[in-house]
Amino acid sequence: MQLDTPAVAGRRLTKVYGAGEAQVLALDSVDVDFAAACFTAIMGTSGSGKSTLLNLLAGLDTPTAGSVKLGGRELTGLSDTELTIWRRRHVGFVFQAFNLLPMLTAAQNIRLPLDLAGERVDQDWWDTVVDTLAIRDRLSHRPSEMSGGQRQRVALARGLITRPDVIFADEPTGNLDTRSGFEVLSFLRRSVRELNQSVVMVTHDPAAAAYAERVVLLADGRLVGEILHPTKESVLAALDELTTVVSV
Repeated sequence: MQLDTPAVAGRRLTKVYGAGEAQVLALDSVDVDFAAACFTAIMGTSGSGKSTLLNLLAGLDTPTAGSVKLGGRELTGLSDTELTIWRRRHVGFVFQAFNLLPMLTAAQNIRLPLDLAGERVDQDWWDTVVDTLAIRDRLSHRPSEMSGGQRQRVALARGLITRPDVIFADEPTGNLDTRSGFEVLSFLRRSVRELNQSVVMVTHDPAAAAYAERVVLLADGRLVGEILHPTKESVLAALDELTTVVSV
């Protein structure tokens, strides 16, 4: 995997929670790059630091030590206000729980990041996103009037609408049935291939990880390997090996 111009990069990322005997080292000096226009999955054993890494890379949490560079800018040291503004324009999010506002229509939820930033909708890009995700007939519906798969596609459209440098997806299929989950994963992959998007996804599901082009493996807060062009079988084998090593 060519990583000459990463969309997001972490250097010596360390995260410690708590203090004294309750101290937990969630990430231990991790160096990792995520290529632009690539779909990368983060996997590992339980408690390996997957979500912690995602939160640090996305600027949702602050590292105890180390640095994050996203969209050509160093995030470490930015004030909360600067970080919020930077995330709003350069980062897209897709969460397991959808995080759609129930009182807003699908169209209003999608436009929300632009409204918060005081920016206008690029109609050509709007049409591309809406039609790629096949949600045009749901734009006037509220979340309660849509299926789980449709809500997650709306959430993905919201993540795409600002043309962010990176979309971070945290267990995006966790609340979906198998068919809806695979539809969302297919749309994530299409957003990379057809819309030149960069996607970083945390998942515990080997079948979901197989939709990615690269899988980054964590164990005990450390980067321990990667799989290029993963399959469900190759991911399962790697996770089995990790589980064996960690349990020894």
